[in-house]
Amino acid sequence: MQYIEDGEISIAIDLDQGARISSLLFREHELTVPFRGGLTNWGCFSMAPWAGRIRDGIVIDGAGNEFQLPVNLDPPHALHGFGLFDGWQELGKGAARLELPYPYLGASVEQRIEVLDNALRWSLQYDGGKCELPAWVGLHPWFTRELDTGDLAELEFSAAKMLERGSDGMPTGELISPSSGPWDDAFTQMQGVPKISWGNTLQLSIESDAPWWVIYNEDSDGICVEPQSAPPDAANLGITGDHYIEALFIFDTF
Repeated sequence: MQYIEDGEISIAIDLDQGARISSLLFREHELTVPFRGGLTNWGCFSMAPWAGRIRDGIVIDGAGNEFQLPVNLDPPHALHGFGLFDGWQELGKGAARLELPYPYLGASVEQRIEVLDNALRWSLQYDGGKCELPAWVGLHPWFTRELDTGDLAELEFSAAKMLERGSDGMPTGELISPSSGPWDDAFTQMQGVPKISWGNTLQLSIESDAPWWVIYNEDSDGICVEPQSAPPDAANLGITGDHYIEALFIFDTF
C-alpha cells in the first residue's frame, strides 16, 4: 500500500490491486466506490495498454499478425488493459510501474499520483519499447453517488459529439449528437469542464486535455468520468491515441 496525506486530501493506493486508488478522502468524505467483489467496479484505476473494450480481444501489429488478448472480464471482448490485474512495482511516493505481459512484452506503463493543494494530479505513461501493437491509455475513476452526509452526486458534462453504439454495445465509429443519457458511451469535442457535485457539501472538477471521454452513469452506486487518449476499440476504428494522459481533479466547497 501507498499512502499520501496532504492537507485535506488523503489517498490510499493498493499496489497489489492494480495500483488503484482504493480510498480518496477530502475533508474526511470518502469519494470512491469501495470494493464490491470485482476487478472493474471500484476504486480508481489506470487503463493500459488499451482503454475500454477491444472487439473479440484481437489486436494486430504493424506486420499484420493477430494476437489474442484476455477476454475473461467482458467476453467476448477484452476490457480495460492489463493494469488492473496485477501488482505494480513501487517507484516512490505515488509512483508505480508495471511491466506488461504477452503480447505486449517489452512494454511498460508508469503511473504517478500527487496532491497539489486542493487537487489531485494523476498521470499515466505507456512506453512501448520494441512492441509494435496498438496502444492507448485512460483513467477510470469510480466516484460514489452518495456521501456520508446523504448528499447525492449530480454530473455536469457536455460534449458536441459521441460515438454511436451498435446493437452489440460496441462503437460503430460514427459520430452522432449526444443522447440525453444515462450513458455508457464515448464522447469527443468537449464543452466545458466535467463536474460532479454532492449537494452543497463539495464539488469535483476534472480538467484534462484528453480528446476522448467515457461516461458511465448506469450504476446505482457510482459514476465514472474517464479521460482517454482514444476511445474504446480505437485500433479497429482506425483511431490512434497518445501514450500519455494526465488529469487534474480539483476539489471545492460551497
